[in-house]
Amino acid sequence: MSRGELPGPAPEDRMQPEGRRNSQGIRIDPETEAEHPPERAVLSALVTHEPGVLAEISGLFSRRQFNIESLTVGPTVDDSLARMTIVIEEPRPGVDQAKKQLEKRIPVISVRELDTDAVQRELVIVKVNGDHPDQVNAITDMYNGQTLDAGPRTVTVELTGNQQKIDDAIDAYRQFGIRELVRTGYAALARGEAPTAQVSQPNQAPTDAQVATEEISDD
Repeated sequence: MSRGELPGPAPEDRMQPEGRRNSQGIRIDPETEAEHPPERAVLSALVTHEPGVLAEISGLFSRRQFNIESLTVGPTVDDSLARMTIVIEEPRPGVDQAKKQLEKRIPVISVRELDTDAVQRELVIVKVNGDHPDQVNAITDMYNGQTLDAGPRTVTVELTGNQQKIDDAIDAYRQFGIRELVRTGYAALARGEAPTAQVSQPNQAPTDAQVATEEISDD
C-alpha cells in the first residue's frame, strides 16, 4: 500500500448495495420509479373545523408538488368537523403518497379515496355576451341551468353537474363569447348507506424525531 492510500479493497472490488440509489444514498423504489400514467382521484377527508386547516393542507400539497385539480372545504353535520374534497391528477404512486401525507396531518381525522361511481357535483357561474339571449336561454334550459342575471349586454347563468356536463355546457356557451366564469370545484360523497369517511381516533402529535424521520423518508 502506497502512502496516502486507505486500507481495504479498491472501489470496483467493494460490495455494492442491491437496487438503485440516489446521490444521497437513499434507495430508489423500482415501483415508484416505474412509468405510471396519470389518473384522476377524488379524496374525501374529514378534518377538525378550526382556523388554518385549509392553509395547512393546501401547503402540504404545494410542497409535495401534487397536481391539484380542485380543493373544496365546508362544514358537515358535526360542527366540530369539516369535509375536504380534493381532486388530484397523479400517477398511482403519487395518489397513494398523497393519501399517506394527509393521514399524517394532525387536523385530519379520516381520508378515503372515492370510487368512480361516487356522487360528484360542481357548480359553475358563466357570464356571456347578451347579443342572443334567446339562444343563451335555450342552452341553459338544455343543461337544466338557471339564469341569475340578464341585462342588455350580458347574461349570467348557473349550472350544476358532473365534470362532463359542465365542460360540455361551457363549450356550448363559447359561441356567444364568455366574459367570465367561476367553478367551485367538486363536492362528493360515496354512494349508498356506508359513510364516506369514518371518524376514528384523531392523530396524535408526533415527536420531533418522528417529524424528522418522516421528512427524510418522504423526500
